[in-house]
Amino acid sequence: MTGSEGLLAERAVAAVVAGAKERDPDVEVTRLDGAGYSGGSLGVVTSPSLFGEARVVVVEGVEQGTDELMTDALTYLGAPADDVVLVLQHGGGQRGKKLLDAVKASGAPVVLCEPIKKDADKVAFATAELRRAGRRADAAGVRALVEAVGADLRELAAACAQLVADTSGLIGADAVSRYYGGRIEATGFRVADAAIAGQTGQAVALLRHALATGADPVPLVAALAAKLRVLAKVAASRGRGSGPSRDLGLAPWQLDRARRDLAHWTPEALAAAITAVAQADAEVKGAGRDPVFAIERAVLRVASAAAG
Repeated sequence: MTGSEGLLAERAVAAVVAGAKERDPDVEVTRLDGAGYSGGSLGVVTSPSLFGEARVVVVEGVEQGTDELMTDALTYLGAPADDVVLVLQHGGGQRGKKLLDAVKASGAPVVLCEPIKKDADKVAFATAELRRAGRRADAAGVRALVEAVGADLRELAAACAQLVADTSGLIGADAVSRYYGGRIEATGFRVADAAIAGQTGQAVALLRHALATGADPVPLVAALAAKLRVLAKVAASRGRGSGPSRDLGLAPWQLDRARRDLAHWTPEALAAAITAVAQADAEVKGAGRDPVFAIERAVLRVASAAAG
């Protein structure tokens, strides 16, 4: 398996081990650390067993593996043992690419564990987490959850588990707010929502609260930029049928929200807001002397453009 998303990698490894134990409860599981690997270790743990028991060998951190690991693993792929399941966990990067290519060429299954970055994919992940636990959340509830804790997949999974354990029935935005309200109220996306809706006072109040509680101006500007990009993408797709909208990579609630927001935006105002946020982005990343002033000015300009 390859990719830097630790939670997905851990679950993939756990699924392989669980499957092996289901077939044979006495299966032997061995874990090797790539960074501390010593030559010959793989041969020792995969050599024929006196008792013929099945084995699972998990090599973690292949991307940090020693030269000896690369050599031994390539040798093993040439003559794999029938009673051994070998799992190579590669966290990404160029080191070990030759080994990964050899694994793919052998026909062995490769599980991708890449980070989930798009909001639409995080919504799908959270929905699947809840469904797996036999629960459901409405669109507003899932959106609130992703906005509150969606920056880290492991934290998002933990939040889903907490809501499943501590609530009942359909999970809505109110339930999410009870547990994560303090985080939702002043996230960058809440600031952006208020600014894009032309609610200047609320946007500035949320922004100042976010900054006072330790929020960094860079992700706050990024949230504004992300919201405006969605508006621009949806605006560009209008009048061209439903096909373009399906290709935007957005969740249905994102499309609906953007279409509602666009009702009070003109193309000129949208262009002005995007320009203001681009300027703020440069300033908070070093081009300006006061990042806090830069993000506040951007919020004011976006809200003004929406209201105007």
